[in-house]
Amino acid sequence: MAETDLETFHQLPLSIDPSSKAISTTDPSIASEIEELNKLHRAFVLLDTPNQVPPPPAPVNPKRSVQIGKMRESGNSSYKKGAYADAIKMYDLAIRMASERPAWEASGLVREELSALYNNRAQAYMSQQQWPEGAVDAEVSVEMKKVGNVKAWWRRGQSLREMGRFEEAAEWVKSGLDLERVGPEKQHVGELETLARDLEKALEKA
Repeated sequence: MAETDLETFHQLPLSIDPSSKAISTTDPSIASEIEELNKLHRAFVLLDTPNQVPPPPAPVNPKRSVQIGKMRESGNSSYKKGAYADAIKMYDLAIRMASERPAWEASGLVREELSALYNNRAQAYMSQQQWPEGAVDAEVSVEMKKVGNVKAWWRRGQSLREMGRFEEAAEWVKSGLDLERVGPEKQHVGELETLARDLEKALEKA
């Protein structure tokens, strides 16, 4: 940081609600940060602990976990019935609830939940031939869990293939194979390998 930056004071246009203690701003460039701050404040206020002090990071709210699990199962049930739009709605709700876990809860749990939910929603989108949406969700799932997530690697690769983006799909699938062949799901990479061969043939024809 330059010395001039340390000597310069920038006053931000902030105000606070006297009753809710929520902070607001007229500066759109910091609106998202202010919203995150207000969200954290609301989480502290709702804490049912002595002096509203966050608990250690290991324990999680079992009620939230149960609700997320139920919504995921409802989405899976709707998917099996062919009600893909209903399945997507349930996955949407579960994703929202999982992503709104308090910041002090175990981040590994959140990533595991979100990886599975985005993966499931990707499949539901693909069943409706919504390839861009499926590709995005599968990519998010992989970002949450890169190894041991063969289905998500395959789903994004297949979605890219359906969009005619063969070269990008081939590069994506290769990256997935490099990781998954030495991962915990290495025995399930057959479908991913088949997709890789199909993409290679498509590129040769092109």
